Amino acid sequence: MKKTLASFALTLLGGLIATAAQADINIGISLPLTGPASGLGIPMKNYFALFPATIGGEKINLIILDDATDPTKGAVNAKRFVTEDKVDIIMGSAATPVAIAMADVAMESGTVQLAFSPAQLPPGKDAWTFRLPQSNAVMAHPMVEHMKKQGVKTVGFLGYTDAYGEGWLKDFTSEAEKAGIKVVAVERFARPDTSVTAQALKLNSANPDAVLIVASGSGAAMPHMAMVERGYKGKIYQTHAAASRDLMRVGGKAVEGGYVVSGPAVIAEQLSESHPSKKLAIDFVQKYEKAYGVGSRNQFAGHAYDTLIVLEKVLPVALKKAKPGTKEFRAAIKDGLETMGRTVFSHGVMNWTPADHWGFTNETGVMLKVVNGDWKVE
Repeated sequence: MKKTLASFALTLLGGLIATAAQADINIGISLPLTGPASGLGIPMKNYFALFPATIGGEKINLIILDDATDPTKGAVNAKRFVTEDKVDIIMGSAATPVAIAMADVAMESGTVQLAFSPAQLPPGKDAWTFRLPQSNAVMAHPMVEHMKKQGVKTVGFLGYTDAYGEGWLKDFTSEAEKAGIKVVAVERFARPDTSVTAQALKLNSANPDAVLIVASGSGAAMPHMAMVERGYKGKIYQTHAAASRDLMRVGGKAVEGGYVVSGPAVIAEQLSESHPSKKLAIDFVQKYEKAYGVGSRNQFAGHAYDTLIVLEKVLPVALKKAKPGTKEFRAAIKDGLETMGRTVFSHGVMNWTPADHWGFTNETGVMLKVVNGDWKVE
């Protein structure tokens, strides 16, 4: 009898341990740690290393895989997350084409995707996808307003051939037309390209008042340098994917005087005391630069910081409705995101709703200028 009771106790204890293990919250993260967008993915991975071990009293398991800036690899990673790792949330990618490929898996599996790029999806296809970065349209707004003040009337476009480049071309053109600014020349290049000499020459011939470069990370410096080296004297603008010190590190003096639109986290100390994001932006910068060095902050590390804000707000609510590892828990996370209400991030104020999985408003973006190798708010 004693043996039977002992066996039962061990079995019960084993079951409790298994149940506890099953209660862990598993999160699959696909980042471009190699390839053309690695300058975006590596800072995000750096901040994920600073995440707490638990949220809402439950252990958090982060499973981070490299997608190599490759949409096919990103989709493979996402499928692994939902089939083998049984994740509760998919995150990624920081590269737009990869995030779009991952969105199909999120939709099919009924798993929330927190995208780290402004991935534009067809209506209804983003039911499970929520974006951490500001949309291209939101960031085009302060850029166009700045161009108006600078007297810009014509713009040349030099951007990626992929979804990020085409999305920016569409949204910027729409916003610019409202302001009476015309896109007069369009040139494209692929992420792996190491030269845009021909494109730069064509844009110089068109002689627009300004050029908009749509590229990311350290790769944003190359086209900027090409325009300057080919004698372009007009104003050069960059998108929020270029809001990294890699732009100055690689571009050097060639990028001096260039303009970059960014979320507020990048220039935390320059925000006014009344800015809603100042406290969190300062906290992000202090934590990140304590771990990785002064000047290491960038737009995408800030998105990783904001991801923790999301999880700490949504997961405790979802845990009251269902257990991790179940479709009910995944649905509760989605519901929590759509109803979390006004939430201050280091990158602005977010408010996702069932009808809006972008969240940021036109007031979010700030215009920066490269001055003496550093950012200065315009």
